[in-house]
Amino acid sequence: MLAGNFSSRAYSFFDTLLWIACLNLLWILFTLFGLGVLGAGPATAAAQILVRRRARGEAAPLLRSFAKEYCANFVRANALALPVMAVALALAMNWNYSSGGRDLMSQLVAAGTFVAAIFLAGAACYLFPMYARYELPLGQYLMTCSRFAIRHLAGTVILLFVTAAAVYASRALPGLIPFFSIGAWLYVTGWLCDRFFAANDDSVAALALAEEGAGNAGARTGGGSTAVGHSRPLGAPVG
Repeated sequence: MLAGNFSSRAYSFFDTLLWIACLNLLWILFTLFGLGVLGAGPATAAAQILVRRRARGEAAPLLRSFAKEYCANFVRANALALPVMAVALALAMNWNYSSGGRDLMSQLVAAGTFVAAIFLAGAACYLFPMYARYELPLGQYLMTCSRFAIRHLAGTVILLFVTAAAVYASRALPGLIPFFSIGAWLYVTGWLCDRFFAANDDSVAALALAEEGAGNAGARTGGGSTAVGHSRPLGAPVG
C-alpha cells in the first residue's frame, strides 16, 4: 500500500514537472510569436488559464488549449499587459536616473521608485490569475489587484518571495530559463492565487450570508433596519 502511494505521488510529481517544462516552452514560443512585447501578455493569460484548469483537475491537450486561449485572449490580454509594462519601464528608467545621484532628493526619489516597483510587482502577480478566474471589465482588473494585494499582505509577500526566488534561481542557473524558470513561476503563482481567491470567495460568501441573516432577523423583530444588498457580486475578488 505504501509502495503504491509512493509510486502514485512520484508519478504525479514528475508528470507535473513535465507539464511545467512544456508550459515554459510554450510561453517562450508564443511570446516570440507575438514579437515579445505583444506576445507576453496573451502567453501569460493562456498559461494562467491552463494552470487554473489543471489545479481544478481538468485535463486537456496542452498545445491545442494554449494556442486556443492565446488567440482568444490576444487583444484583452495585451490591453492588460501593455500598461503594466509601460509603468514598469518608466519605473526602471526613473530608478536608473535617480539611483546614480548622491544628493538627498535623488535618494528619496530612488527609494520611492523602489517602493512603487515592489507594489507594482505584488499587484502584477495577481493580475493574470485574476483574469483567468473572474470576468471583470478590463479597467477594473489592475485596480482590483492593487486592492487585493494591500488587503491580503501575507499572500502578497509569499508571491513576491516566490518571484524573487525564481529570479535568483534564473540568474544563478541561466540554463533553467528555457526549461523551468518561467513555467514554474507561472504554475506556483497561479496555484497560490487560485487558493487565495478561493479563500476570499468563501469569506465574501460568509459575509453575505451573515448580512442576509441579520436583515431577516431585523425584519422578523420589526426593527427599523433592513437587509442591505451586498455591494459586490458573490465571488468577486475583493476582501
